[in-house]
Amino acid sequence: MPPSRNQGSFSRDNGSSTIGWSSFFERLADANISSVHVGETSSAGSSSQVRSGSMTSTSGVQNGSSIFQGLISRARKTVLGSADDIGWLQRATNLPPVQDGTKRFNQLLERIRSGEHKLPDSLVYLLVPGLFSNHGPLYFVNTKSFFSKMGLACHIAKIHSEASVEKNAREIKEYIEEIYWGSKKRVLLFGHSKGGVDSAAALSLYWSDLKDKVAGLVLAQSPYGGSPIASDLLREGQLGDYVKLRTLTEILICKVLKGDLQALEDLTYEKRREFLNKHPLPTELPVVSFHTETGIAPGILTSLSHVAHAELPIVAPRADSQPTKLPVVMPLAAAMAACAQLLQIRYSEKSDGLVTRRDAEVPGSVVVRPDRKLDHAWMVYSPMNVDNSETDASHTCEALLTLLVEVSQKKMHEITRKNE
Repeated sequence: MPPSRNQGSFSRDNGSSTIGWSSFFERLADANISSVHVGETSSAGSSSQVRSGSMTSTSGVQNGSSIFQGLISRARKTVLGSADDIGWLQRATNLPPVQDGTKRFNQLLERIRSGEHKLPDSLVYLLVPGLFSNHGPLYFVNTKSFFSKMGLACHIAKIHSEASVEKNAREIKEYIEEIYWGSKKRVLLFGHSKGGVDSAAALSLYWSDLKDKVAGLVLAQSPYGGSPIASDLLREGQLGDYVKLRTLTEILICKVLKGDLQALEDLTYEKRREFLNKHPLPTELPVVSFHTETGIAPGILTSLSHVAHAELPIVAPRADSQPTKLPVVMPLAAAMAACAQLLQIRYSEKSDGLVTRRDAEVPGSVVVRPDRKLDHAWMVYSPMNVDNSETDASHTCEALLTLLVEVSQKKMHEITRKNE
């Protein structure tokens, strides 16, 4: 777990000084209110004037103070960005704590690499893709093939990453019901990225219909609490040098994810707070959370800032004499590293390039926190490793689902004991 940072501070890019922005804005607001009160006192020389204009003056002061407070709040949010939002679920006092399942996950992973497979064929496994579903049909295909060779029933949900969380939740519900009606077997869900958020929403919204059909949920690299990338891109107003960082991030998201920025709206902290307050996950649902951080090579941000603004004019200009820009191929791993460095620079937060580690932990879940450096897209493009020399995405999925089966069995045993 990365150490928590000072939520009320803002470091300049050169690192030479740190300003307590939160305290600054609070003092500024207090000073303004004090000055208004002083003005009221000094104008009291003529009591008749004060009496005759008291209602108008009071109304004007209240309106002026309200407008000023609104401006201060907006300016403070622009400066701090998502600093006060990252990790908000961990700070909530009314939510159940998480349990660390990293050690057990590593044990299961080693056994799987040694050829020991324990996933039961009495369940059906549904893989739910996320933000990278626009990159083609290979998403989860290797994992599905790997599971099929073990004699396991495995399906990939065909949903669209641009769709809203609630729309995808409805489609996932229908997938689960169709699978259950056809097989009479309960379903284990594995959601990656936004797919984990969509899957959790399906179970929150339709639990009364699905509780007898679902055995558990894995959320892998999912922005369950929200994403600073989504929130910062869609927030109005940016400050100083962060305009450049925002532009670079916007290019990375649009070009690399091949999607619309509005597809990220449901992943902002505001939207996630609103949804989770209305639709929390059922407490009896077995859940495993998995999150990672990516390695950041020195100079990656500087290099990509040049790549992102590169213009390659063709020999023959267009009729309007403007050079034609050719697209620049941007390696996905480099893009994720750049996003991770942006979050590190601004918020001192570890992330996989899109999701911070603290926002990926579901309250009450068993959490897996591997040490291996893995970016957000690793699970999508990890090749099938035939010689088992290195853990691949299929092994990781199997280990996480095996851990989920154990968590589910333990939870069922606890429920049985309580009912006796």
